[in-house]
Amino acid sequence: MRSIQTHLRVGLVAILLVAGLVLVLGGAWLVDHALRRYLETGLRGETENLLAALVRGPHGLQLDEGRLGSLYTRPLSGRYFLIEIPALDIRWRSRSLWDAQLEAPPGNGLSDTLADGPSGQRLLTYRADYQRYGQTVQVTVADDYNPLLANLKRILAFGALLGLATLLVVLLLQRLIVRRALRPLEQVREQIAQLHQGRRSTLDASVPTELAPLVAEMNALLRHTEEGLKRARHGIGNLGHALKTPLAVLTSLAERPELQGLPEQRDSLREQLARIRERLERELRRARLAGEALPGAYLDVAELRELCVLLNRLHGEHLSFDCQLPTGLRLPWDREDLLELFGNLLDNAGKWADRQVRLEVAQDEEGYLIRVEDDGPGVPEAEREAILDRGSRLDEAVAGHGLGLGIARDIVDSCGGTLALEVAALGGLAVVIRLPLPGAGTRHSSGR
Repeated sequence: MRSIQTHLRVGLVAILLVAGLVLVLGGAWLVDHALRRYLETGLRGETENLLAALVRGPHGLQLDEGRLGSLYTRPLSGRYFLIEIPALDIRWRSRSLWDAQLEAPPGNGLSDTLADGPSGQRLLTYRADYQRYGQTVQVTVADDYNPLLANLKRILAFGALLGLATLLVVLLLQRLIVRRALRPLEQVREQIAQLHQGRRSTLDASVPTELAPLVAEMNALLRHTEEGLKRARHGIGNLGHALKTPLAVLTSLAERPELQGLPEQRDSLREQLARIRERLERELRRARLAGEALPGAYLDVAELRELCVLLNRLHGEHLSFDCQLPTGLRLPWDREDLLELFGNLLDNAGKWADRQVRLEVAQDEEGYLIRVEDDGPGVPEAEREAILDRGSRLDEAVAGHGLGLGIARDIVDSCGGTLALEVAALGGLAVVIRLPLPGAGTRHSSGR
């Protein structure tokens, strides 16, 4: 959302700046053009008045200074003229020029460029050619344009400030409008985050018309994925139950008296059946793991207290299950997978513990820490890696198939975490699991 707002804001600023620059420069050009056209009329009238000041005198044509305005006699007044009669090589210029010279434009009419004047003045010049007493008279009038240029610059500065103020107001309004317009998208994003966190299973359908098709398609995809996952899990469960019976029959056949005299064949058959059972359990478990594939219900660690109570009843009242669980913590992975993870670990610890099993769940900056400890005999360091393999059991006297830690390791791998075996503070074995925060980057495996 922030990226969209940033792009809209940058695009709007660029468009407004370009449009404002075009308007300011275009307005300045129009004002300058209008002023020149307005002054052109006055300058034309001045050339006619100067032409009228030419009279016949005792020595031919002469300029009657009594008909000149005071601006032409006051030095550097900003109003200047130049009268030339090329055939007679006669040239008059105003006293206001003082020591400066005034160049006549190359053609009739208003000059397109400003001429340099005395004291840094910029002159707007106008030239007109007349016939007077049979002679061609060139009359050039110039007016200082600097005061108008200064006013024009002030207008440009005011326009720029007004444009910046307008830009700020427009940006503020645009931010409010875009934020209000994108609020439904932000709500959809929040709902998708809630889906990922397992706090909802569908998106709210009460959205604007433009977003309704997107939300409907996402809800349909979620329903289809959930139904497919349920069918897969049910099918895997049915397959597991369907294969257990033939395996049990084959196992019983391996114990028949007819095979007592064939110990090698009987042992080989037992070994192959054990491998089939182990591989079947492993592949069924791997196929069933949902991990983060579907935003299903996540596990609230408070539910583990009930699991501890159930296992306590299963293993006997002599055994104490100590659950140290934070309040309100939810583990962001599939609830069924995590329940099986904790169930296997706690059940395995209960089988080996003498009097106490301890479960600790905590969250830190790196992710989630899980410790399951018991006060049993423990496992030598050299044999710890071996018991993580499916079907490996160090003591055949303890009930079970040796699959608990192997299943737990598969679940931890699917969650991107690590599983390690350590010496427990209670004296027995400690299973230490670290699960990363969702989206924390590269997933780690426990290593094999």
